[in-house]
Amino acid sequence: MPLKLPDNLPAVKLLKEENIFVMTNSRASSQDIRPLRIVVLNLMPVKITTETDLVRLLSNSPLQIELSFMKVRSHTSKNTPIEHMMAFYEDFEKLKEQKFDGFIVTGAPVEQIEYEDVNYWNELQDIFNWSRTHVQSTLFICWAAQAALYHFYGIRKHQLDKKCFGVFRHDVCKPEEPVFRGFDDFFYAPHSRHTEVLASDILQTPGLELLSTSPDAGLYMAMGRKGREFFVMGHSEYSRMTLDGEYKRDLRKGLPIEMPKNYYPDDDAGRQPLVKWRSHANLLFTNWLNYYVYQETPYNLQELI
Repeated sequence: MPLKLPDNLPAVKLLKEENIFVMTNSRASSQDIRPLRIVVLNLMPVKITTETDLVRLLSNSPLQIELSFMKVRSHTSKNTPIEHMMAFYEDFEKLKEQKFDGFIVTGAPVEQIEYEDVNYWNELQDIFNWSRTHVQSTLFICWAAQAALYHFYGIRKHQLDKKCFGVFRHDVCKPEEPVFRGFDDFFYAPHSRHTEVLASDILQTPGLELLSTSPDAGLYMAMGRKGREFFVMGHSEYSRMTLDGEYKRDLRKGLPIEMPKNYYPDDDAGRQPLVKWRSHANLLFTNWLNYYVYQETPYNLQELI
């Protein structure tokens, strides 16, 4: 089954060129199926890139999905055309009366700022609280995962000595969890962050389960409320060239940045990076949709509690 998208979303054209099956609203409206309603709060600066990365992964499910995009009213994006934001994004205020099967909250480049100093923190806390009564399962990514763990559980982030940047091996702590169906004993995922949450804090917090860690990158994934919340510290959604773009951007700006680890062949930044994480990224999103959203959500979303 395809992903149902707004007719003119840039990701539609890009993914059709990759032979990924997506369906526009106009075509989907003729089908008598209740699609899963997934909403994305996209906090990343270059929103079209993040949209495309997420759509690429969500489209691999056999389920029909209706995708919406949410934005915070208290922050204006400087790196995405206003016309795009007006065409495809809705303020939280306009969506908060609705219920959704799934919710994805992306990372944001604000991790070195105290949570309370982020200009949309108050609104984000309202959104986090809303998700617990209006969404079946939520996937928090990178900074959003750290922020949600702080908001709901009081777990603090810790500044790293240097940026965790590259593609790292991860171990599966609870292979019996359905989110790991089809996973190998270890897998790879990209990371790009200056702060971390400690696995020991997850283990000491009632209501949370430690699902995956890395000997080099630390905590990768934790679960709360028996699968109604997932906290993912890495960026499995990243495409092949995302870390390359971040690395070369920081070099141009003269920022202190090391070459991403385990990314370029022979550590040669002039060569095309090797993708080691795509299959497990697809499994992560497909398993989340199937086992924690589709199989758990009520047919009538108004019955969701």
